[in-house]
Amino acid sequence: MAWTSSHSWLASLMAPTPLALTIGVLLVLSIPLFLHFVIYRSTTSTTLPTFLLVGPSGSGKTSLLTLFERGQPATTRTSQTPLTVELSLPLTTPAASSQYRSAADPSTQFHKKFLLADTPGHGKLRHHAFDTIIKPQNLKGIIFMVDAADISTSTSTTGAAGNEALRQTAEYLHDLLLLLQKRANTKTSRAPPDIPVLIAANKLDLFTALPAPLVKSALETEITNVRNSRGKGLLDSGIGMDDIAGGAGEEREWLGEGGEGKFTFGQMEESNVQVSVVGWNVVGAEGPDVQGWWAWVGENL
Repeated sequence: MAWTSSHSWLASLMAPTPLALTIGVLLVLSIPLFLHFVIYRSTTSTTLPTFLLVGPSGSGKTSLLTLFERGQPATTRTSQTPLTVELSLPLTTPAASSQYRSAADPSTQFHKKFLLADTPGHGKLRHHAFDTIIKPQNLKGIIFMVDAADISTSTSTTGAAGNEALRQTAEYLHDLLLLLQKRANTKTSRAPPDIPVLIAANKLDLFTALPAPLVKSALETEITNVRNSRGKGLLDSGIGMDDIAGGAGEEREWLGEGGEGKFTFGQMEESNVQVSVVGWNVVGAEGPDVQGWWAWVGENL
């Protein structure tokens, strides 16, 4: 029987019969659902947004991680291995991805989930943090913990650090920012996504702690000293500035604006790296106070 015959099954489906209309409605409703739940979800990334937690040993990284995870800090010890946990943004903290959603949108009533990757602060183990920056997996930002009570602005006129904790913190931060600068200036067909940096000045509840603006100034000054001392080391080794400038790709080996003058965090904006310095405390006599850090996470989530 030919398909053009009025008694064929194909002709019956094409005719305006109740069966044909029912099948048509089912197809119209099911195809978009199939595309969304099967095709779209199978092709999208399942990796949660990630924030990298770095900083010198003893700055409070693991305490912050346990506070974010459990609502209160726990007794910790020096980390030897990386640790990644899944966290949820508090409902009271707005996420940047929801800023254009209506307040009545049901999705705003669900916690925004993300990963927080804690890395060891010891000098021999910092490669874990650097590897994450070189090959990021949906990396949304970096939280660099600083012990504000352990940092002093005292420096000698020769540029030598008057505080060992400040020097070590500045060296670590210098290397991290330089890696981000190189990453942003890598010549590729597609620019890498921006990775903002939060310098979390911890332990502001202590009397000896420096406020966030002084922490910022102290780090900028000491990073300048680190940059100058490393440049002097190259010159003392017999490598001239002309040799450095003439090398392929070496013109960006200096952090900031060509390595001249005083370094400021504002110079990192040229490499699309936004650096913020915010001070709170993980542990305190009146309890933890980290709303400003939660707000920064929400702004970048």
